[in-house]
Amino acid sequence: MRNLPFAAAGRFWRGNLHAHSTLSDGAQTPEAICRDYREVGYDFLALTDHFMEKYAFPIADTLPYRTDSFTTILGAELHAGQIGNGTVWHILAVGLPADFAIPSAGETGPQLAQRAMAAGAFVAIAHPSWYNLSEADALSLGPVHAVEIFNGIAGGDNDCADSWPLLNVLLDRGYRYFAVAADDAHRKPGYTDFCEGWVQVKSTENTPDALLAALKAGHFYASTGPEIYDVQVVAGKSVTVRCSPAARIFVTGSDRQGRRLFGDGLTEAEFDISELKSPYLRVTVRDAKGKRAWTNPIWFA
Repeated sequence: MRNLPFAAAGRFWRGNLHAHSTLSDGAQTPEAICRDYREVGYDFLALTDHFMEKYAFPIADTLPYRTDSFTTILGAELHAGQIGNGTVWHILAVGLPADFAIPSAGETGPQLAQRAMAAGAFVAIAHPSWYNLSEADALSLGPVHAVEIFNGIAGGDNDCADSWPLLNVLLDRGYRYFAVAADDAHRKPGYTDFCEGWVQVKSTENTPDALLAALKAGHFYASTGPEIYDVQVVAGKSVTVRCSPAARIFVTGSDRQGRRLFGDGLTEAEFDISELKSPYLRVTVRDAKGKRAWTNPIWFA
């Protein structure tokens, strides 16, 4: 339960961890996309252009677009080798150094992911449902930090925004990944990929170093709309949730185990978990529009 963010010092900062610019296949310049996120009230953005030869391996310099209230984290979407179905790897790396080396000849996706982690990045499996990444593929990456369980652009591209099914299987196997939501913004006509999914990171400061440390510690939750104000867990006994108005609040464990509360404008719920036999739980809040927020998996040992 050490990764629950609600009692951690600081406040929540809203940010998008996955976006693209004209440095790769996005429609907006780095300056414009940073401006748009800042103007709608985001606290931070990681611009993660495709780190590929055809785009000259960009790591966008977003330092000029930081302000007193808005920061940026350097990053990229990494590609090397192939997953089991023959598609090139998509690996989200947030917090890369500006001089991160390009992939070497024959470097695999798992090797690239581990090199990004060694360089200090927060590494996530990008949109696995979007390109049918398998459990075996995911495990081949080694101990990365997270799975991107919601990807905004995938919802409009091939109706595969939701990757919880893969993460649920991995959790049942005992693997401890965090869960992130992101826009994967490209800002091209016809796509809904702006302010669709984000993370709320609990940190004392809105700085790249502080945010990265909080991400790696799991001090965040993911959302497409609702806010989660607090989650209190007494192992083997109860879970208490406080949130913005919701229509459904769920506590989910291994296999099909769970608890649920339905209502109109729910802002608080308490669940008896004494009969649940699961090594972990997670909380989902769903509002009247179907928008959801999710805690990271909460492990009891």
